[in-house]
Amino acid sequence: MSFSSAFARVVAVVGGAARMSRRLTQGAHEPAWGNGPRIPEARPQGSLPTLKMPTARGWPDGMLPAAAPGLRVNAFAAGLDHPRWLQVLPNGDVLVAEATSVLRSPRSLFDYAMVSTMRRAGAMGVSANRIILLRDADGDGVAETRHVFLEGLNQPFGMALVGDTFYVGNTDGLVAFPYVPGATRLTGPGRVLARFKPGGHWTRSLLPSPDGRTLYIAVGSLTNIADEGMAVEEGRAAIHAYDLASGTLRPFATGLRNPVGMAWEPRTGALWTVVNERDGLGDETPPDYLTSVRDGGFYGWPYCYWGRTVDDRVPQDPALVAQALTPDYALGGHTASLGLCWLPAGTLPGFPEGMAIGQHGSWNRSTLSGYKLVFVPFAEGRPAGPARDILSGFLAPDERESYGRPVGVTIGPDGSVLMADDVGNVVWRVTAAGSGA
Repeated sequence: MSFSSAFARVVAVVGGAARMSRRLTQGAHEPAWGNGPRIPEARPQGSLPTLKMPTARGWPDGMLPAAAPGLRVNAFAAGLDHPRWLQVLPNGDVLVAEATSVLRSPRSLFDYAMVSTMRRAGAMGVSANRIILLRDADGDGVAETRHVFLEGLNQPFGMALVGDTFYVGNTDGLVAFPYVPGATRLTGPGRVLARFKPGGHWTRSLLPSPDGRTLYIAVGSLTNIADEGMAVEEGRAAIHAYDLASGTLRPFATGLRNPVGMAWEPRTGALWTVVNERDGLGDETPPDYLTSVRDGGFYGWPYCYWGRTVDDRVPQDPALVAQALTPDYALGGHTASLGLCWLPAGTLPGFPEGMAIGQHGSWNRSTLSGYKLVFVPFAEGRPAGPARDILSGFLAPDERESYGRPVGVTIGPDGSVLMADDVGNVVWRVTAAGSGA
């Protein structure tokens, strides 16, 4: 049998598994959301887990995401090249990291199917490897100029400005550049401060501490459940703390399969993150999650999930399972929650204080999930109540095509909410309805 024929057979089997999974699970469980989620019992899918992803279409002319009542949305900038992450500079310039998963050689039949599917969905290709600067000089809510701020990077993602130094989280390391206020381009090779293993979950988010002394760096796992052993996962599935004065790097929290967005909750001063959980156990099992992060905390991966629910597919470490912390808030199965931003009360009309979360969307469940910008309300420093949509409409009704996929979220220089859309190649801007663009 040829490889392409075998691939077709895999797709047929996976499609049948998806239909069977839908019959088994629809109506049996509510989605795994909130502080006390109902998580279905694991249904290991073996070597052929569910594989479903829409074809990347982009936004038809004149079409916009659907904004929640009382809100409006406009394109702050369009025509970008896979925009993933955002950073606002003190002078109001908006930086956009353009990068994507790079094509790789498949290592198995299912890997071949997954790579082919993700490439069709616009989730894998040639990475632009640069940071674009957008400037809205006239304050009308649309960036009228753009510049290449940095190029020649290696899958850049996280960005941070501390003092006169600009930091970039490349997939293979933390790099620092001198910064001059108002500059539209940085030159020079930059200084490599720390190195990380590339591959697998490639994003490297950055978040400075409020006092500017520490830089937190999120590094995802190489594999789904340590499929190639724990040695290759050393230093991964963790948030690290980098001391800017001494240059020392230490694990801050571990057992986080793929932590991406990070944010500070101002009432308690706690660090929060969103984490993408493991695949192959069912549509809602386990859910991705939003959680506060304790110094020295262990969150279960790869041995267990949502506290101490053991994953029988993994050789166990009972001592670590006994230490596993339960996350704070479930975000639904395979929603690929990536972006995270604290919104003070009143940032958007009708929304209290809480976290905005860019849900990139699933590729591995029978009914697609995510593909939204959602909001989780907080009270007294904790999640308090059900999530609400800020933006939706990124999927076609039949789930066969996606117009866009939410990623990074931040507060814009004018107090609006900005969100990167890496399929639509747009940075969207959300404000109160009736406000000018």
